[in-house]
Amino acid sequence: MDLKNKNIGLALTGSYCTFDLIFGQFEQIVEAGADATAILSYHAAELETRFITIKDLYAKLEEITGKPLVDSIVKAEPIGPQVLLDAVVIAPATGNTLAKLANGITDTPVLMAAKAAMRNGNPVVLAIATNDGLGANGQNIGKLLNTKNIFFVPFGQDGHTVKANSLQSNMEMIKETLEFAMEGKQKQPVILGVDEVFA
Repeated sequence: MDLKNKNIGLALTGSYCTFDLIFGQFEQIVEAGADATAILSYHAAELETRFITIKDLYAKLEEITGKPLVDSIVKAEPIGPQVLLDAVVIAPATGNTLAKLANGITDTPVLMAAKAAMRNGNPVVLAIATNDGLGANGQNIGKLLNTKNIFFVPFGQDGHTVKANSLQSNMEMIKETLEFAMEGKQKQPVILGVDEVFA
């Protein structure tokens, strides 16, 4: 589906090491004509890391979207009743976020935005990055795979020889998965081979 003039929420949670992989996809979504709004989980918004400073993160996302970020539940709450977004992309979607989403917990701006999209029958696209995708979070991923209006950026094991439970989406497929999701379709195949996660 053409993303031109679509209102897309671009949400980040705390898998900081994947941010550089994701910024380019966010830029492509905007270049395709989408009106994008960046949304941050509290951890993404508040924790300094070796990968990016908070100041640089805000600057980068404001540069991509051309507008201020949504970084509180208060700012995210109007998304649902005012139907402000046509879709929400959560990239990266950490195990913590997946677990909360699967179990109806809404305690971050990102989860509030996802809840709003689901309330309005709009797609939520998950680009997962979790070290326990085949461990404790396996049941949550399974539940979300079977949830209406939830779509996954195709994923696979990203380090099976050293962290066998770890799963990560191929972040280069975010825009394409969003386009499929806007038509109510899941980008296939969902499960990637080892060499395809970072293809």
